Amino acid sequence: MAISSMTFITMSLKELDRNNIINRLLRKEIDGTKAAELLKLSVRQTKRLKAKVKYEGPKGLIHGNRGRPSHNQIPLKEKERIIHLVHKRYYDFKPGFATEKLEESYGILRDPKTIRQIMIDEKIWQPKRKKEKREYRSWRQRKSAYGEMIQFDGSYEYWFEERGHNYCLLAGIDDATGKIAKAKFALHEGVFPVFDFWQEYLKANGKPRAIYLDKFSTYNQNQIVAKENPDTLTQFQRAMEELRIEVIPANSPQAKGRVERLFGTLQDRLIKELRLQKISTISEANTFLEKVFIPKFNQKFSVKPALKANLHDPLSGKEQKSLASIFSRQIKRTVQNDFTFSFKNQWYQLTENQTAIVCKKDTVMVEERLDNAVWVRLKSKYLNYKILPQRPTKLEQKRKSKPWVLPATIKTPYRPAQNHPWRQYRNQQPSTALTNSQV
Repeated sequence: MAISSMTFITMSLKELDRNNIINRLLRKEIDGTKAAELLKLSVRQTKRLKAKVKYEGPKGLIHGNRGRPSHNQIPLKEKERIIHLVHKRYYDFKPGFATEKLEESYGILRDPKTIRQIMIDEKIWQPKRKKEKREYRSWRQRKSAYGEMIQFDGSYEYWFEERGHNYCLLAGIDDATGKIAKAKFALHEGVFPVFDFWQEYLKANGKPRAIYLDKFSTYNQNQIVAKENPDTLTQFQRAMEELRIEVIPANSPQAKGRVERLFGTLQDRLIKELRLQKISTISEANTFLEKVFIPKFNQKFSVKPALKANLHDPLSGKEQKSLASIFSRQIKRTVQNDFTFSFKNQWYQLTENQTAIVCKKDTVMVEERLDNAVWVRLKSKYLNYKILPQRPTKLEQKRKSKPWVLPATIKTPYRPAQNHPWRQYRNQQPSTALTNSQV
């Protein structure tokens, strides 16, 4: 007995359901109108499916392109080239960023989904799992105009990977547009780097209406360098108060989510861009940021604000002249009796010729500026001083020395007893007065 050859067809559940309904139609259990209603198709399309199943069987319900290569398939040579480049240069890139670099550097223009699938097949990229439900947080609407509020923070990271140390990137992002207003690499997030950042920002853009920063870790108090500068936040608030810029502290990192997400993006993209450019120094990185990376980033990711106005206020002439003083570490000191004071383990002597009258015990303000120069101010007048090589010696008054006597030779004054005749004599009162005859 010969066994006839059998053909297996793979069908989806939807196609199986359609096959059952068409077979009922062929067996005249239902009419064409009811079959079209069950299939959720038009009567005309139902007739076409009926004809296909009648002459071809269940195979007529399967799409004709199933199993055939797509006409949009990437040529084999181009796919091999993409795989080679991704393994060699973009092995830790995300699919979207890898797609941009392939187009920018090699002229390979492909959809990010195509590159993503290639990276998944090559086990370079793993799709993310769905996030679990987290604590509910309401969305805050963006500010309406550029310069209304700048979100500011710093991020410590190995930005140069093995080519450098753990540096800090200071960055400010505009809340209304999502543009990077300014970004700069620094050794740490202390008083001077932060002041230098904002001094350059104000000179280039003017004063924003408000600065939104982290309440607890804006200056990374858990960093060793920040612990050595406990006055960071106080000095920053004082400087912004002098410039009449509002400082808004955020109660949580999620509250200033735009700058937090910015650092997440920069830690992915900027690190790889610096690697491709072979940049390993802070000066080179800052030049690359200003001239290349930030303009390209803003063009790609910025959004259109609700208002076209620029709310940055220009610096006044007085503020421009006072910037060096405003962005300085300021500490109060008391003038000693010899017109000296100490600052950072160094003693200073106020000279005789001064621009203002200085008295003993006056309180002066010592300004340590960004160029490490020290200025001494009494109210609004700057004083002249000179540095002393050592701490001034105090004049000691000579005291008269008393002769030293052994304890055994010290004599205690004698006190007579209560029944001593001398005490009794002093207590006796004269009974009668003496007459002249008795005398």
